[in-house]
Amino acid sequence: MGKTLFDKVWDSHVVTTIKDGPQVLYIDKHLIHEVTSPQAFNELKERGIPLLRPHQILATADHNTPTKDQHLPIKDELSRKQLEALTNNCAENNIELYGLGHKYNGIVHVIAPELGVTQPGMTIVCGDSHTSTHGAFGSIAFGIGTSQVAQVFATQSVVMEKPKSMRITIDGKLKKGVLSKDVVLYILSKITANGGTGHFIEFAGEVFENMSMESRMTVCNMSIEMGARGGMIAPDATTFDYVKGREFAPKDADFEQKVAYWKTLATDVRAVFDTEYTFDASDIAPMITFGTNPGMGIKITELIPENKNESYKKSLQYMGFSQGASLENLQVNYVFIGSCTNARIEDFRAAADFIKGKQKAANVTALIVPGSQLVAQQIKKEGLQEIFETAGFELRQPGCSACLAMNDDKIPDGEYCVATSNRNFEGRQGQGSRTLLASPLVAASVAVAGKIVDITKLV
Repeated sequence: MGKTLFDKVWDSHVVTTIKDGPQVLYIDKHLIHEVTSPQAFNELKERGIPLLRPHQILATADHNTPTKDQHLPIKDELSRKQLEALTNNCAENNIELYGLGHKYNGIVHVIAPELGVTQPGMTIVCGDSHTSTHGAFGSIAFGIGTSQVAQVFATQSVVMEKPKSMRITIDGKLKKGVLSKDVVLYILSKITANGGTGHFIEFAGEVFENMSMESRMTVCNMSIEMGARGGMIAPDATTFDYVKGREFAPKDADFEQKVAYWKTLATDVRAVFDTEYTFDASDIAPMITFGTNPGMGIKITELIPENKNESYKKSLQYMGFSQGASLENLQVNYVFIGSCTNARIEDFRAAADFIKGKQKAANVTALIVPGSQLVAQQIKKEGLQEIFETAGFELRQPGCSACLAMNDDKIPDGEYCVATSNRNFEGRQGQGSRTLLASPLVAASVAVAGKIVDITKLV
């Protein structure tokens, strides 16, 4: 039997296997931010243990950061203390930090790929569940808990059981108006939010092969929402072209040598997966969620499914929806385009292309939040800022923003928000807030219409 992409990367990073138990996996890159790192730094300090390889760590400030007036002192005391702790810990341990005001600052899962830090064949961890994003490059990337953050600080390794393997194949051509976010929400609607539990997923087939790197990152970002440990896509010419020339990517002969290795990582023809799913691209349409987990999604033109499950009923009650109802024409007063799922330049191009020449609905507060300083510069350079602001959208500074209620950008109690983020849990965007996940194109259409509309009739 051959090996899968996951097997090849995993097996090449195993330091040792604990007798009849888990394996010690070497970690190439450790990404940190202000929320999950302070406790880990304190643990090492208390035990007198030094960081083993600080130069393999990249730090940024993103979760608690304000997206307005970042040049001013942070008002929120908890956020201010967390950022101060990150700054001090990085200085004490000789770690590269892209804090507020730095030209490379931004969401950790946006800046690492755009800087060329993320590369095929790597193992990458972060104290953040959406580390799965980096699997789009053919790397094994996954979130870890605070105790594991300390473990990687001390040993540059993590102890874990090898997950099972899953392959999701989609062939065919996507319909007009269907973006990568729709593809992953469609998969979630079919296999549920628990369908990938215990697995690492490889996304394969024509649909993923034809996607840009930014679209692939959106898909892998949300593999964690399927219950999986992470998701991967085999590196190919699209991957190599994206990485080439970036700030921290290999250069010249080193790059060509790396590419020669990266080409060997693709899954072997005879490789066997523990679980397989196959879908047809022609069945995928613009999607939107209606419940309180990302697996509760439907095509915009569909009705909310019937289900007798009590937790399902509770979810609909929280959202204010009923079984068999349509979401079309539902008034929505908040729209958020951003997050580590959809805050790259491609996402803002898609939104701006639809918005151009139109006006935001009067009832809507619409936030445009780039994933990094580099994306923010590109938005301005390409004239997208003018499109957004002329249409009445509010362009903010980089950060996690309204993806989660850990900063000032919260959605009010009882309000609906169509968001391009990755989670729609109860209170995710603020206490009592109601989140509907969608693509940047769908979110833009809702902002203009002031309600949910069938985007296929408008593109």
